[in-house]
Amino acid sequence: MDLKLNIDLAQVYSSKSQIARVLSEDWVKKNSFCPCCGHFRLNDFENNRPVADFYCDNCKEEFELKSKNGIFSNIIPDGAYSSMMERINSDQNPNFFLLTYSKELSVNNFLLIPNHFFTPSIIQKRKPLSENARRAGWIGCNIDISNVPKSGKIFIVKNQKEIDKQDVVANYSRTKTIKIANIESRGWLMDVLHCIDKINTVDFSLNQVYQFEKELKLKHPNNKFVKDKIRQQLQLLRDKGFVDFTTRGNYRKI
Repeated sequence: MDLKLNIDLAQVYSSKSQIARVLSEDWVKKNSFCPCCGHFRLNDFENNRPVADFYCDNCKEEFELKSKNGIFSNIIPDGAYSSMMERINSDQNPNFFLLTYSKELSVNNFLLIPNHFFTPSIIQKRKPLSENARRAGWIGCNIDISNVPKSGKIFIVKNQKEIDKQDVVANYSRTKTIKIANIESRGWLMDVLHCIDKINTVDFSLNQVYQFEKELKLKHPNNKFVKDKIRQQLQLLRDKGFVDFTTRGNYRKI
């Protein structure tokens, strides 16, 4: 995998966003494989397709690419809020590729966020555009990847180091066990998994997860039995091989 972007492609563009799009899309097309099935290449969709940029003709997974010169912040600007929420609630939501590159035009990080990690809690609604704007009243959104569980951030390149292809595919395959279509159930599972990530020890207790009760209540205001729901999600995560039950009220991350 060549981590250098093709600088020659940037010569005919003046817009930084255009340069980022052209260079990153060219790099993915020439260097990436499908992280979901391991197929040796990805195909690009026609220009200006509203949802995805790439697809795998083997497993049929689709991918949308976001790229940036510099360091990715936790907040990633995206398109219309209403469209994003519709996508999350449907089976048409693509997986997300996130790519960052240096001022020397070399890829620093390239990672996948599988589509089944997208929940309403990671989507931020932006303020409507002002009356003087060309698209007055339009409401965009941001993706807050700080709310994505660690297992949902699958690196293909990390800190300019290529990750072994078999490891990438295995990491994705593991997440498929917690792929849930129902958006409410998916939200609960991902939110509890994210809370477990915040506990800095491998071994943890049920009481430690209960400490996130208020946070979970804010995300799920209609649920009156948050502790019951936490226990239910821990049972599911145990069944799916993400945590192990050690003793009564105690667990271990796997």
